[in-house]
Amino acid sequence: MLSEQLLTLFKTSLRGQLILPEDACYNDARKVYNGMVDKKPAIIVQCADVADVIACVNFGRDNNLLIAIKGGGHNGGGLGTCNDGLVIDLCHMKGIYVDAANKTVRTEGGCTLAEVDHATHAFGLSVPAGVFAGTGIAGLTLGGGLGYLTRKYGLSIDNLLEVSMVLADGSYVQASANNNPDLFWAVRGGGGNFGVVVSFLFQAQPVSVVYGGPMFWEMDDAKKIMQWYREYIKEAPDDINGFFAFITVPPVPHFPEAYHNKRMCAIVWCYTGNMDDAENKFQAIRDIKQPAINFAGPIPFPALQGLFDPLLPPGLQWYWKADYVNELSDEAIALHIQHASTPPAWLSAMHLYPVNGAAARVKKHETAWHYRNATWAMVIAGVDADANGKQAIINWTKDYWNALHPYAAGGAYVNFMMDEGEESIKNSYADNYKRLAEIKAKYDPNNLFRINQNIKPVKNGLAPP
Repeated sequence: MLSEQLLTLFKTSLRGQLILPEDACYNDARKVYNGMVDKKPAIIVQCADVADVIACVNFGRDNNLLIAIKGGGHNGGGLGTCNDGLVIDLCHMKGIYVDAANKTVRTEGGCTLAEVDHATHAFGLSVPAGVFAGTGIAGLTLGGGLGYLTRKYGLSIDNLLEVSMVLADGSYVQASANNNPDLFWAVRGGGGNFGVVVSFLFQAQPVSVVYGGPMFWEMDDAKKIMQWYREYIKEAPDDINGFFAFITVPPVPHFPEAYHNKRMCAIVWCYTGNMDDAENKFQAIRDIKQPAINFAGPIPFPALQGLFDPLLPPGLQWYWKADYVNELSDEAIALHIQHASTPPAWLSAMHLYPVNGAAARVKKHETAWHYRNATWAMVIAGVDADANGKQAIINWTKDYWNALHPYAAGGAYVNFMMDEGEESIKNSYADNYKRLAEIKAKYDPNNLFRINQNIKPVKNGLAPP
């Protein structure tokens, strides 16, 4: 219990808004993207600046409050909030500065991919990050940052030059290859375990108009398409990225009415090469099997990034399970088709995101993100607008994952994980975990930042007292 006097004193130290359960805006402020997450923090602070973040960290630590850090709030497990604790909400920290001459962009921790894309696109640049425009840049980057540009330019963390952050002791530091390099290594894939990252400096890449979008095939063709795709994406030039998906055609005017609500397989493409060559390259793909629906073509990159956001607004029920995958055997393909064909709700999907190409050429010990040798990061997502369907999507997702898990490579992409437990986290970092635990002990010895895919602090093989 915090006294009114203490809360008043805390409030006077802030420029941003302090929100309590009795405030009219509380219920809106506590929401995160996943409608399945319904937590009730004791305090929410929508920070205006770094000074607010420092004040929040100090207040939370000194008063033994559980602390959650909310960037975009898009995390599937709802790790941007907590019950009865303090939420440090970066939603108003949206500064973006593009240095066109050096092709860099500095973003604050509350920015979404849509906001970053808007700023960089004017200069013919982009930051490799994600496939949904509403995703927060902070959480996505700290977990690794898979996306449309992974095969061409690597993960988001492979394009990260520097972070500025507030540590558990309230100090403000920068981390880069030359400044606190151990901390910089850890935040590139280690999530929010090490402090509140308030800004990121990225190397932006020359991306403007790409050849991209989805191609859909009938489920009867799924086996053939998956067998072709499993070989093609391993050898494809880096300019071509395509993630495979099982999805249901939305009942909206953009899609042919004959396919509305029909279960299909798809590949969502992003080609960053010479546009003069694109049509020939994709005609060769279409010749494998003519798509039933073909939306692939020239498109501004921000439009591709935001293509699916209108279908997946905040507040839907989500349940995720994930694995890394090296091979798609015929047996695994058969199981995919069996489970993907009968989802309990039409928005439910399975995606396979390529990890190879440029991302695979970074060695597994160069960053905290370990599985550089995986071919794909798989996510199975049960999704429903109706809260009454919660248990059905959980059951479908677990059954699907249990059937395919024996064919996995080990570990999972932490940004696709819900509350999987300590062993799953250790498996996802594999032999990078020990070093992460030691760096955690150096920068957050008391595990103040633990609402995340938590890495427990360990120093010299022993947990701190």
